[in-house]
Amino acid sequence: GRLEAVTQQMGYHPQYLDSFLKTQHYLMHMDGPLPFDCRHYIAIMAAARHHCRYLVNLHVLQFLRAGGDPQWLRGLEFIPPKLRNLNEINKILAHRPWLITKEHIEKLLKISEWSWSLAELVHAVVLLAHCHALASFVFGCGCEQDEGLGGRGSLKPLSLGNQCFCEATAGNSYSQELLRINRKRSLDSCMELDSLRERMQRIHVETEGRDEMRLLQQDREEGKGQGAEGGVQEHCSDPSAGLSPLADTDGEVTGATNLACYMQDPDFGYQDFARRDEDQTQVFRVQDYSWEDHGFSLVNRLYSDIGHLLDEKFRMVDGLQSSAMAKRQGCEPSVFKRGIWNYIHCMFGIRYDDYDYAEVNQLLERMLKVYIKTVTCYPEKTNSEMFDRFWKQFKHSEKVHVNLLILEARMQAELLYALQAITQYMI
Repeated sequence: GRLEAVTQQMGYHPQYLDSFLKTQHYLMHMDGPLPFDCRHYIAIMAAARHHCRYLVNLHVLQFLRAGGDPQWLRGLEFIPPKLRNLNEINKILAHRPWLITKEHIEKLLKISEWSWSLAELVHAVVLLAHCHALASFVFGCGCEQDEGLGGRGSLKPLSLGNQCFCEATAGNSYSQELLRINRKRSLDSCMELDSLRERMQRIHVETEGRDEMRLLQQDREEGKGQGAEGGVQEHCSDPSAGLSPLADTDGEVTGATNLACYMQDPDFGYQDFARRDEDQTQVFRVQDYSWEDHGFSLVNRLYSDIGHLLDEKFRMVDGLQSSAMAKRQGCEPSVFKRGIWNYIHCMFGIRYDDYDYAEVNQLLERMLKVYIKTVTCYPEKTNSEMFDRFWKQFKHSEKVHVNLLILEARMQAELLYALQAITQYMI
């Protein structure tokens, strides 16, 4: 129930935070095509692609609270095939969204025991894009490095109260209503955590016993036919490394010890779109498929009201005040923000025919471009030095604003590719 680091950072821009909380709450806790436990597991899969323990740990706890099967937390091998089949588009959307095709969509929707419905798939796609982009924000603002302190040790996040960033009520501003809700739920949460600890301790003991017996049996069998070197690497790992969360010595629920269990093909990562092979996907032109004219109506039709919430969030980040940032760069606020937004989309192969991309180099200094690209494309490589070095003369709230632009531009880019592929499948 404590104030989350993400909420603290976004709290520098309260109007945006309110919009974000409503969307997050709707995705995770309101009526929708997907079961609640599956929503949180999909969030775990998405966050694991960027090694984001902060988000994985948060959704592991939410997954258990939603009644999820603790065995799923041992890794992808322990989840239903229908959910596991989502791994491919999770991987592509996280790193090279331009590679997604209608064939990927068709494979998930084909008639079988494990087929997805269109509505379920749209919900899943929005969840994946949301969590990938949020991972960028988590790393960009330092929440991953030290969530207990609310981010970078040198920063002073706002003190907004005692709330969880993943819960909100759709009709009220976050600040007062959420505080009231969380105070009311504090006793229930304590009892719930005690129950979770006991449950996970029991599962851990049972699993540990089974793994120990299995490994002893394997050692006996393989020891008969192998020399001293045989099978050493195979059995040197901790058999319970993928089980998450476990109760530590203080009784606290802790998170994943091995995020690799939640992903396949871990070496698959971002590649510069500009260096793609000639026979790969061509440049994505917004004039041919845009959020406003195409994506919004599709997502809203298949997953009621989420389009309005996403659209509000996109508009909210665009409307944030950035006059000080723009003034220091010698341009209008709208010009400066559009430069950042279009630069991010450009890295994913999305182009605007009416934009002069020479402006990007004029508006964005080199250190800022390095920072934006790292946080956008491989956020797990972000470090505190990068955050501290770009725009030393700028306020912390202005740096958070840049990270919000990264979050929303990246999310929209992933959605454009995924929704276009769904549209092509439907046609």
